[in-house]
Amino acid sequence: MSLIQWYPGHIAKAERQLKEHLKLVDVVLEVLDARIPLASHHPRVNDWIGSKPRLLVLNRVDMIPESARQAWVSWFKSQGETIYFTNAKQGEGVKAILKAAREVGEEINEKRKNRGLLPRPVRAVVIGLPNVGKSALINRLLGRKVVASARRAGVTRQLQWVRISDTLELLDAPGIIPSRLDKQEDAVKLAICEDIGDAGYDNQRITAALVDLVVEMQYDEILKSRYALDPRTMTGEEFIERLAQTRYKEDKERATMQILNDFRKGIMGAIPLELPPVG
Repeated sequence: MSLIQWYPGHIAKAERQLKEHLKLVDVVLEVLDARIPLASHHPRVNDWIGSKPRLLVLNRVDMIPESARQAWVSWFKSQGETIYFTNAKQGEGVKAILKAAREVGEEINEKRKNRGLLPRPVRAVVIGLPNVGKSALINRLLGRKVVASARRAGVTRQLQWVRISDTLELLDAPGIIPSRLDKQEDAVKLAICEDIGDAGYDNQRITAALVDLVVEMQYDEILKSRYALDPRTMTGEEFIERLAQTRYKEDKERATMQILNDFRKGIMGAIPLELPPVG
């Protein structure tokens, strides 16, 4: 049995709309979750955008350590990609994205000029899975709050164009999730990070997977010092059970949500759930 149940009701419609709008767009800003850059990449985005310029934005950089950040820079460079790190909530890294988008616009307008056409604002689209921080990023790019943003997937429903300046227009698109994910471990990571939109899953099983993953990534000391339990001596499920016994009068759901929210809100510290593939 899979851990994650999908509810793909509005996915097909959102994809259709997005593909129509992509025809009008000059540059694509794909927002990924810095904790899980590979799992939070939509597998069909490359096909959709074709040869259009793409800026890869790894948001929530404040939630991973510097060592992970450097590892991703090197890996993406080896793949021929330049990446931009942001903490959209605080506005960190936003100026570099604006600059890169403007540079794309200058190239486009140079080509237009050569064909005898007048310059126009560059059209950019911000795409990514639900809740990776797209709306927060757009509000930062705008310098004011125009787009609804929340720590809840599915806040953006309609596609809307927002004028950033005389040289840049931005399309905010609803979060798009794949109609199916071949790798269940990616779905689990998306659920842990709350980047999954309308999906159903058992919080206890997802949190047990989180504990196991934190141990696998060798960040177990954080769990040990925070909850006074050594996760290396037990499974994730046993860890939740023990925490429930020691702190929550055997209430496993409370213990579960404590761990999950500590991770999701960054209270647990900077912990990556993925590192670049080796070899």
